[in-house]
Amino acid sequence: MASRDRRFTEDKTVLCVDMDAFFASVEQKTNPRLRGKPIAVIGSQGRTVVTTASYEARAYGVKTGMNTYEARRACPRIIFVVGNNARYTHTCREMEKIFLRYTPDVEVYSVDEAFLDITHSHRLFGGPVAVAAKIKEEVRDLFDIPCTVGIGHNVLMAKLASDLGKPDGLNWIKKEDVAGVLDPLPVDELWGIGKKTAQKLEKMGIRTCGELGRAPASLLRNKFGIYGETISCMGRGELGRAVEPTQGETEQVKSVGHSITLPADVTARADVEAWLLRLSDMVGRRVRRHGLMGRRITLTVRYSDFETVSKRVTLDAATSDTHMIYYAALKAVELLNIKGAVRLLGVSVSQVGEDHGQMHLMEEDRKRRDLLGAMDEVNNRYGDGAATWAVLRGRAERKRSRAGVISPAWRPTGVRNVQLK
Repeated sequence: MASRDRRFTEDKTVLCVDMDAFFASVEQKTNPRLRGKPIAVIGSQGRTVVTTASYEARAYGVKTGMNTYEARRACPRIIFVVGNNARYTHTCREMEKIFLRYTPDVEVYSVDEAFLDITHSHRLFGGPVAVAAKIKEEVRDLFDIPCTVGIGHNVLMAKLASDLGKPDGLNWIKKEDVAGVLDPLPVDELWGIGKKTAQKLEKMGIRTCGELGRAPASLLRNKFGIYGETISCMGRGELGRAVEPTQGETEQVKSVGHSITLPADVTARADVEAWLLRLSDMVGRRVRRHGLMGRRITLTVRYSDFETVSKRVTLDAATSDTHMIYYAALKAVELLNIKGAVRLLGVSVSQVGEDHGQMHLMEEDRKRRDLLGAMDEVNNRYGDGAATWAVLRGRAERKRSRAGVISPAWRPTGVRNVQLK
């Protein structure tokens, strides 16, 4: 046992602060006439889905990801509210200031969720429960919206405590209670275990976390590879992951991407190419902003029947050049042989590393680098699309003002911070 990974033996005191129906709660606070009513936050595009539903709407079965027709069918009295990205991101930044009063070890995991490692600071404020209560009180006093705080000895158990404590709760799963909590719990209740993994586990006769924790690690390893060892530990309430503070932008970036559900299905190749150029431009700007380069370009296509396919293209050398990203996406289009009406497009860059200032020997390459730098400056100052490519003025760019709701994965710092103007 001496060789066991120390990450699983070093207990921490971790909080998971999860905002309850965040976007909907913010809208109800902003407009008191919406309080107590079933509302759903949606994007401003012609075709959109529910991003967040209030608890009043959830009582009727309205869920995130439903289209407006499905939501209306479930709840005829539902009120649709177009999301306000700036309002949500401002609230997230202000909440981070609250968290930092209690510990410097704050990981803003998403726009509505954060992890706090208070191992070395909670005694200054009266203990873990006192810290959690103070945070709930400050969030309520400042924003008049509810949050749930979970406490655990690691990130996994703090997250589970939060999930089980919703809404507007304060829940502590102490280490001595972990086995009792996990034993009857369905495996897909654990953070990080999705439906597909749960289905595979069920075929193996594993339905609860208790069964998962007791299953032979070798059996899980044979089925899932190295991930089998991870979920084996998770079944016992262990997770080899520490709180990763977002202050200082220390996160290890694995990929940078954008996707968009198109305002209307497109079939013309020229329209697909125009949208891909816009997406490539957005991805390229973020990659350059953070001094990164990537070698692998992934194209994602969702058809009108919701079939989703993707194709990867690996470049000979890493790049942050919008056009290199775009040309790789076009190559992926050829490889996929896209047929039929396209509903969604996505472009991402992976195999990411730091840009150490690559020298360009060709005059054409230097001119393109300078042009991209100038465009970045204009767009950063005046907003996305202030400087763009001529082809976009006639197609996709006409619709750029019809923004969707920000992704819940947004962060106030780092590469996941999509700048809003």
